[in-house]
Amino acid sequence: MEQTKLETRRMGRTEMRPNSLALGAAWIWSKGDNEVISGIRRAIELGMNYIDSYPGHSEHLWGEALSGGLREKIYLQAKVGTHPERRKDFTADGTRWSVTNSLKDFRTDYLDSVLIHDPLDMESILDKGQALDTLLEMKDEGLIRNIGAGVRSHDFHKQLIETGHIDIILTFLDYTLLSQSVTETTLPLTRQHDVGIILASPLGMGSLTGTEPNVEEERRRNPNAEPKAHAMWKWCQEHNVNIRHLAMQFCLAAPIDGVVMFGPADKAQVEDGYEAATSEISEEIWEAFEAEFGINRGM
Repeated sequence: MEQTKLETRRMGRTEMRPNSLALGAAWIWSKGDNEVISGIRRAIELGMNYIDSYPGHSEHLWGEALSGGLREKIYLQAKVGTHPERRKDFTADGTRWSVTNSLKDFRTDYLDSVLIHDPLDMESILDKGQALDTLLEMKDEGLIRNIGAGVRSHDFHKQLIETGHIDIILTFLDYTLLSQSVTETTLPLTRQHDVGIILASPLGMGSLTGTEPNVEEERRRNPNAEPKAHAMWKWCQEHNVNIRHLAMQFCLAAPIDGVVMFGPADKAQVEDGYEAATSEISEEIWEAFEAEFGINRGM
């Protein structure tokens, strides 16, 4: 059976043209070495050519997985601020140290993108001589090609984008079946400034995988709202629909110049993610689901 190809996307003003579904590193590093390597290689086989990593969490396994010519076939992204030895260290020295370690572990001489990961404030990033200045220097040196940031705060997104130096924004949990809050804030800004976007956590940190959501946990997280994830899960059970497929394809339909990034824990979940992105969903199912929950694809 012929493999369904993932759509090629434009990533803002960068020259990257990745496929629509990207491989995130939030969980896969935690498995055994062979599982990490086979999971990354399987993702590439399936067309996921934008590969994320997690500095300080077995990055040498990415280097092994990408050996034999695979590095040249993908876009490779690292982060600063995640290494256990220098967590949240956005000084010039800490930033350069982290990127240099990633380059060594990956066995490569450049990174396609480096994300400033989850800073607690903007001063540690934007002040003179801090992370952004250092990444700009490394970009001039040819060690990295694009600079991005992954952070929850939409106000931080705005401040970073308005520097004119941020090429990519990773936003998570704010464009899913459960919430599309970035449509009013970050997404218009990325279009205005031609910044690439990564929509992460399309499965809502496990809420939209097909496992029955915990209603009490939902209420604790958001006491002012009805437990939407459980209601969606129940609707899908009643209509014999895989909610994981709906969740993934809803994000893939977003009006963005960028990609959707999910975080599988192993090879099997890599394959599940690809299936979710490429399985056929009838228009009748979409119309019924959207009418029930008041959401619209591509909005």
